[in-house]
Amino acid sequence: MNNMKVKQLSIFLQNKKGSLYDVLETLSEHDVNIRALSLADTSDFGILRVVVDNPQKGEKILEENYLVKTTDIVAIEMTDSPGGLSSVLKTIKENNLDLEYLYAFTHDKKDKAILLLHTDNLNALIDALIKNEIVIVPPEEVYNL
Repeated sequence: MNNMKVKQLSIFLQNKKGSLYDVLETLSEHDVNIRALSLADTSDFGILRVVVDNPQKGEKILEENYLVKTTDIVAIEMTDSPGGLSSVLKTIKENNLDLEYLYAFTHDKKDKAILLLHTDNLNALIDALIKNEIVIVPPEEVYNL
C-alpha cells in the first residue's frame, strides 16, 4: 500500500506578507519543482500543502527555516468533466470514509484531472478505490508530471 501513497509537505507559515513567496522561492533556488499546492489560512497562520518532484529534498531544504511535516496522501485520476468529482466522492461516502481535505489539478492527459485526497485511514481509502476501479496514480508519476 505504501507504493500507492504520495508524499506531501505541509509547511506552517506565519500569516504575514511574503511568507508564501519565501517558501516558494526557497524551493525554486534549490531546483525543487511544485506539482500541486493548496493553501489554507486562519487569522494567525497558514498551512501550505505541496507535492513536489523530490519530497525528501524539499523537506530537507525547508525544515532549516520552517516547521514542515510530511504526510501521506493518495492521488487518483478522475474525469475532468461535470460530475467527475462527485462520482469519486460518492464512492468515498458509500464506503463510510471521512475525508480531511482534498485538492485537484489538471495535467496534459486530455479530459483527466488528478485529485489528491487525505483521510485518517488511507489504507481503507485505497481499498475502496481499488474495489471501485478508480485509478490510483503512483507517486513517481505524480512527482514527474
